[in-house]
Amino acid sequence: MATRVRAEWDRLRRLAVHRPGMEMWLGLLAPRASLYERAFSRYEARREHERLEYALTHEFKVEVVRLKEKLLELADRKPEVREKLIALALRDLKYAGNPNRVDQAQKQLEDSLPLLDSGQFFYMLIFHPELELEEEEGARAVDVRVTARQPLTNLYFMRDQQATTDRGIFLSRMSKPQRREEPIITRFLWESLGETIVHETEAPGTFEGGDFMPMKDFALLGLGDRTNASGVKQFLEHGLGFKEVALVHQPAHPLIPGDEPDRMVTMHLDTYFNVAGSGVAVGSETLLKRAAVEIYYREGEGDFKKQRVRATNLHDYIRSKGFSIIDLTTLEQLSDASNFLCIKDGTILAVEVDRQAKNVLESLSYQAKQHPNRYGRLLDQAQKDYQHLKETAGFFPHTKEIYHHGIDAFPITLTNLTGGYGGAHCMTAILERG
Repeated sequence: MATRVRAEWDRLRRLAVHRPGMEMWLGLLAPRASLYERAFSRYEARREHERLEYALTHEFKVEVVRLKEKLLELADRKPEVREKLIALALRDLKYAGNPNRVDQAQKQLEDSLPLLDSGQFFYMLIFHPELELEEEEGARAVDVRVTARQPLTNLYFMRDQQATTDRGIFLSRMSKPQRREEPIITRFLWESLGETIVHETEAPGTFEGGDFMPMKDFALLGLGDRTNASGVKQFLEHGLGFKEVALVHQPAHPLIPGDEPDRMVTMHLDTYFNVAGSGVAVGSETLLKRAAVEIYYREGEGDFKKQRVRATNLHDYIRSKGFSIIDLTTLEQLSDASNFLCIKDGTILAVEVDRQAKNVLESLSYQAKQHPNRYGRLLDQAQKDYQHLKETAGFFPHTKEIYHHGIDAFPITLTNLTGGYGGAHCMTAILERG
């Protein structure tokens, strides 16, 4: 299998997803702490994910690998995969409390390993459980407390644990502690499938896949809150063979005070920029013009040198490469309009923005009430955008610019799933294009 990607608009052949399970239930108990944008229905989110999978497999004929199901299938079929699954799971399992009860529980688990199904161990990896066992009065009276330690509530955003480049899979080291353990599971999947892993980001570096965009003759790489300078250095040294790389500095939103930036608004490069085809980019021009760009050229294997030219920004750089830009309003950008998935040159699977704009406005209104100086101007602009887009019936992707550029857009409703802070692009780990 050719685990390679050269251009974001090449024909999509194979990808991986994870349909969210009970870990999302835990995440919704504290959405903000779980890096979610807002609260939403877990049941409806799962139904939306099923529809996303169906559209990919049946309408677009893409091979979809489901993380949990594929790992369990391999574990049940290959003893060496099951053995590694068990070893990884037991590493994450902790016992505490009454020493006798702890010893008894650990021994019983050890004796029961052959009897337990593989799913038992998969969920240990998801929840990182700790069991506290304390003796109570009475026969077999034990106070059992089970704690899920940093459950992987964001695992369904499968883009970020790695980037697939023209050389293979470059593994991430996630910036936030809530997501730090996710690449352990995805690496296990890639290794079990025999995929090519070219490098794993090492501390103090951080790197996340949403900050990478392959553009055929060059590549874009975001630098900011999720991908730091050390992660960029490792990516350039080990991750890709492109001759030119544009390093894009994460822009702060001009409507949020400079002393209180909200890095979630422009979390990854793909939250404000994407490409719909070989000559068409989509993004918020307001943010693209504020995203400073440094250009690097490869002089040898893993050796990139910064070009000594006057400063530029992502808007001007992309235009210089011959791309037209479809501009997004502030509200559209906040509603994940740029987080579409390109299926092939000129065909995209897009978020139905008008279906979730109200949810975004509601969430933003709540934040503005709590922090009026920080979010008041952003809310005012988003509300103006909503009225304008309603009057012109022009919510992305139903815009004249899309039709003018010959883009074939397939909208999909992801109203609940996007509450976790991302669209179809964020939810898919691309394995093969071409």
